Amino acid sequence: MQKLKTIIQYECTTSFKYIWYFYGIELLIVSLIFMIIAITMGSIQRPSVSCLETNTIVYVGVLGALGFKEDFKMLIQNGFTRKYIFISTVSLFAFVSGIMALVDTIIGNSLSHILYAYSTMFESIYGYNNVFANWLLLFLLYMVICELLYLVILVIYKAGKNLSICLGVSLGGIILLITAVFQYVLSDEVVNNISQFAIKAVGFMADGTINYLFPVFSLFLLVAVLGIGSYIIIRRTELK
Repeated sequence: MQKLKTIIQYECTTSFKYIWYFYGIELLIVSLIFMIIAITMGSIQRPSVSCLETNTIVYVGVLGALGFKEDFKMLIQNGFTRKYIFISTVSLFAFVSGIMALVDTIIGNSLSHILYAYSTMFESIYGYNNVFANWLLLFLLYMVICELLYLVILVIYKAGKNLSICLGVSLGGIILLITAVFQYVLSDEVVNNISQFAIKAVGFMADGTINYLFPVFSLFLLVAVLGIGSYIIIRRTELK
C-alpha cells in the first residue's frame, strides 16, 4: 500500500501545478476579451464567451491522452505493477477532475451573476438551481473524457498503428451502419422510444421535471465501463 500511496502522490503532485497554469492562462485571455469589449463598446454586458468548461474538457482530454505512455514506461521500469499504475492513473483523473469541476463551478456561478448573458454548460442544459449537481456532473463528465482518451491511447499502443487505423475505420463504419438502421430500418415508434430513453437518461422526465440521479448514474456507468475496459487492456500491455 505504501508503494501505491507513493505513486498516487507522485502523479497528483506532478499535475497539480499545471491546473493553475491552465486557469491563469484562461482567465488572462477572458479578461483581455472583456477589456477589448469594454473599450470598443463601452460596456462588458455582452460577453463574447460562454461555457468556459469546454476549455477544461479539452485540457482533461489531453491529460487522458498523455497520461499513459511516459508514466507507464517509467513506473514499469521502477517495479510498479500494472494494477498500481492503473489505480494511480484513475486517482489522478479523479483528483484533477474534482478540482477543476469545483473551480469551474465557482467561476461559472460567479460570472453568471456578474456578467449579463453569460451561461455555463450546466446552466445551458439544466438551469442554475443546484450547485452541487453542477459540480458532480462536471466531475463525472471530466472523468469520462479522461478515461475515454486514456482507453483510446491504450488501444492504439496495444494494437499498433496499422491495426488502430483499421479499428478506427471499422468504428466509423459501425457508426454509419447504426445511423442507417435508425433512418431506414427501425420504426418511428422504436426510434421514439429510444429517444425518450436517451432524454430520460440525461435527467429530463416526461412531466417536465429534472431528476439529477439519472445523468449521474449514466455518467458513472460510463466511467465504470471505460475504466474496466482500460484495466483489461493495460493488464496485457507490454513495454515497447
